[in-house]
Amino acid sequence: MKRPIPQRERGAALLAVLILVAITGAIAAASLEKLRLSRVVASNVVAIDQARHSAMGAEQLAMLIVNDLVVQDRTKTTLAGNWNGGVRRVPMPGGGIVEARLRDGGNCFNVNSVVQGEPDNLFRRGSGVDQFVALMVLRGVPDPDARRIAEAAADWADADTIPGPGGAEDSAYASGPRPFRTANGLFADVSEIRVLPGMRAEYYERLRPWLCALPVPELSPINVNTLLPGQALLVSALTQGRLSEEAARRILAMRPAAGWTNAVEFWRTDMLRGLAIPLDVQQQPQMRTDWFVIDVRSIVGESEFFETVLVDARFQPVRLAQRRWAREGDEMMARDRN
Repeated sequence: MKRPIPQRERGAALLAVLILVAITGAIAAASLEKLRLSRVVASNVVAIDQARHSAMGAEQLAMLIVNDLVVQDRTKTTLAGNWNGGVRRVPMPGGGIVEARLRDGGNCFNVNSVVQGEPDNLFRRGSGVDQFVALMVLRGVPDPDARRIAEAAADWADADTIPGPGGAEDSAYASGPRPFRTANGLFADVSEIRVLPGMRAEYYERLRPWLCALPVPELSPINVNTLLPGQALLVSALTQGRLSEEAARRILAMRPAAGWTNAVEFWRTDMLRGLAIPLDVQQQPQMRTDWFVIDVRSIVGESEFFETVLVDARFQPVRLAQRRWAREGDEMMARDRN
């Protein structure tokens, strides 16, 4: 005998079925969304990988160009050929593109020039510290802060743990919320100076386009034959501020078409003659570029890949010294164009 269904229970089975259908639909939608995201991630990984390999290809091509520049004249590097800052664009299959920009990698202030000596016995270099101070003052950093930062940079890189006058060693960094020690070695990257006592975010922003961290404790190997108009500040800092930036710009404008032959010829320029320049600084200007930088930007689909490569041209063939996956070339070129 069929049991009558109470009025209050009618539709319960349909409701259960609808709930089951809703749950199944939600599970299916979630599964499809995960599948879609997995496909997107996989596509992005493939695109980034393609962009990275394209960038490495452009890097190798640029290194061949550097080799050619060095072989053309082993005693002098000039702006002939408009290679410094020139951008080469190569279209890629599927609508992608690779851009490579070659520039002089020594026309900057080498933060490792604040020390000298062997890697295991680095000690303060006075002329490097003074040049760093001059550069910071020229960029609007107050003199007391500039001196404090420069001395702290020398203590950061030197081999001992004894703070110099106005400097800072381990004890200065041990009392912070995240204690750490000084490197007691060369700066690996310019960004390390952000932790130095006296350094502020606004100071770093002003200084960053002018700084580099070459893997050698040498005075900045500024090639006065390849300096661009916007880099005249480096010549002023070279003289520790004895020469104004505007005067340095005029000197570059009067540069011989074929470049200066040697440092003596450069220092005999009217506005430089008679300045009291330390002997090691007199030997600092270079006529030949030993360090080149390659900025690479690779675009595949919606993926972008940036790479900055430091090339050591002191050897033949030239060698890759450093590789960074960061976008830093644009701010350098904006500075140079001004």
